[in-house]
Amino acid sequence: MQKSWEELRGLSARKTATVKFLADEYQADLEKEKVFSLSCNVLAKDFTAILVIHYLIQASRGLPELSGEWVSFKELSGIEGYYAAFRKRSIEPVLRKYGKDPEAMLSVLERLPGRKASEGDVGVIIEAFPSVPAMVLLWKADEEFGPEASILFDRSISRVFCTEDIVVLAGMVASAL
Repeated sequence: MQKSWEELRGLSARKTATVKFLADEYQADLEKEKVFSLSCNVLAKDFTAILVIHYLIQASRGLPELSGEWVSFKELSGIEGYYAAFRKRSIEPVLRKYGKDPEAMLSVLERLPGRKASEGDVGVIIEAFPSVPAMVLLWKADEEFGPEASILFDRSISRVFCTEDIVVLAGMVASAL
């Protein structure tokens, strides 16, 4: 993480940087090398801090434009060996929580930045970070199959985060739902 702090300091003359992430706002103190949740006034957990720092690094360089093309985790390059962790951290929690009542997922829009999606039986697009949307889709169970879920990203996500960060981000989106 030290390398990321150094990189961020090299890209920014500011002493602090603030960013919205899901339903919270975080402030990175570049001198103290700490990330704080502004809503709770506590230190962010390490995995959250890493995502915030990596996002701020990319934002300082310039975020890629959204492509408008939604892709699944399996469609991203460099994901070999990560899909099991992705499914366990993101898809399975969504299915446990909303598999029997997919419509209930729409209530997250009351507390998370996002909007209803037209894809799937039920879907939401959550603005995880500015210009980093995640589309969470649910399909209802039928006579033959159980419920299924998917989390899609704008194709540009691979120019913002590495594969490990995308797995963590998807898990945090799922947890926030």
